[in-house]
Amino acid sequence: MDDVGSFEAITPGTDLPRYARELVRMHDAVIGGGRPPLRPRTVVARSWSRVLAAGLAPDRTNTRAILPLDDIEQRRRATPLQEVIGDLSRILTSVADSSQMMMVVTDADGIVLWRSGAARVRSRADDLGFREGATWTETTVGTNAIGTALAEAVPVQLFSGEHFEQSQHPWYCTAAPVHDPRSGDLLGVVDVSGPALTLHPTVTALVSAAVEIAEGQLLHRQYERLQRLRDTAMPTLSALTGPALLIDRHGWVAHATGVAPARRIAVPNAERAVQVPGLGLCVAEPLLDGWLLRPAPGDARIRMTLDLTGPPMVRSTGGEADWRTPLSRRHAEILLLLHRRGRRGMSVAELSTAVHGDPDHAVAIRAELSRLRRILGSVVESRPYRIAAGVELTLDLGDADRLADCPFLQAADRSVRQALGLTEH
Repeated sequence: MDDVGSFEAITPGTDLPRYARELVRMHDAVIGGGRPPLRPRTVVARSWSRVLAAGLAPDRTNTRAILPLDDIEQRRRATPLQEVIGDLSRILTSVADSSQMMMVVTDADGIVLWRSGAARVRSRADDLGFREGATWTETTVGTNAIGTALAEAVPVQLFSGEHFEQSQHPWYCTAAPVHDPRSGDLLGVVDVSGPALTLHPTVTALVSAAVEIAEGQLLHRQYERLQRLRDTAMPTLSALTGPALLIDRHGWVAHATGVAPARRIAVPNAERAVQVPGLGLCVAEPLLDGWLLRPAPGDARIRMTLDLTGPPMVRSTGGEADWRTPLSRRHAEILLLLHRRGRRGMSVAELSTAVHGDPDHAVAIRAELSRLRRILGSVVESRPYRIAAGVELTLDLGDADRLADCPFLQAADRSVRQALGLTEH
């Protein structure tokens, strides 16, 4: 069969029993180093290469660790997907209950949080460890639609012998990532799985429609939350005389007065001032389910020191209070790279190359910068990434006479040192 693309594993009219036998022979030949009767699809070949490099075995069921129920419930409460699990269930479970299939929803880590559908299929899935609390990534259970969709960042359908583990050959699975329509962040994966010989071409359209509806509902409910926040805060907003922002507790802007804001800013902290594009240094006041931000009086600059004399940390002065915050090594490297680049800044590809040695880790870089903003506030601007104009960042290298002699940098990866223009010893 031709490579029908990343998503569909079959085409209408495919002889499923015959094709399943061919794929199993292909699997055994490729994994065993022989000459296969047909080539694996490109997405499958890439996944098998990753899984083999991770050291997984195809002829046994690799270890399945199941999270305790309390941990599963905590993850359910933490993910925005809990807001739309009812919508997904109404779309998919009604079909799954009357067919030989089940619906599975994971979080962004590939951990199964919800599962429903035909009882017989769920019982067979239990034998695989394919149940709530299981981690269903490539590095844990081999090539599978959920894990491969996470690795490739695209929808994936796998059929029979395209799975890496032989124990999964009697299955098909069709999975698509779900993203936060506001920020683009990956939230998790929606999957429909069942016995391989029951796969129907319409399953791909069913999963795609479910994901589209879920993302639409997330956006609609966000609009409703912001409107409730505006309505409740209107008496306070109408009494203001200067510029201000009203944001929800996640940093999404509900209302702006005297400023044209971005759609979202870093979540503020009542104990420290925050740099807001268009307003400068602002004081954050808790208000209902969000924050009211107004320009801070006096000096409108944040002075920060990246302390590399020991475990990396940031010290800051400016605003209502001085503060210090420990940083991860990766966050310290990113701040240092942006500091060296100055107002020219760096693209996400340049940061990926500097930190990881190649430009292919854009998603990881964006996630690190999102976490950095949650820790420090809006100290980094986007497009390109650079230290915000209202922030003065200095370095504390301790006893080191120059950057290259700093113990922190001497232990850094080669790509980071090269990006900083440091010579190798």
